[in-house]
Amino acid sequence: QVQLVESGGGLVQAGGSLRLSCAASGRTFSSYAMAWFRQAPGKEREFVSMVSWSGGNTFYGDSVKGRFTISRDNAKNTVSLQMNDLNPEDTALYYCAAIRRERGWPKRSPHEYEYWGQGTQVTVSS
Repeated sequence: QVQLVESGGGLVQAGGSLRLSCAASGRTFSSYAMAWFRQAPGKEREFVSMVSWSGGNTFYGDSVKGRFTISRDNAKNTVSLQMNDLNPEDTALYYCAAIRRERGWPKRSPHEYEYWGQGTQVTVSS
């Protein structure tokens, strides 16, 4: 069982930056690959980024590539998402998710993830 709690969301102007964090409970954090998804009102949940269990591999959605950076700290049971050059289209509820590492790589469908946080809101004003 893994419990995930996101933080770091907020209101930022276009061109600004935010750093999201996700804290995981449990002693098996390194058994999971971690990902960030986002969902805007009226839209489907969208894959943002994924990091392997070791942190050695990362994968990004096309809309955030080059602007967002995912990382993890297995000693602290945390995964982070550094978001730069934000634009209003990035406005959404951002979720942290976990999938067991043996499930394969990469995994972009939200339906494959086993654990989810409650989300943190990111709003980018123009």
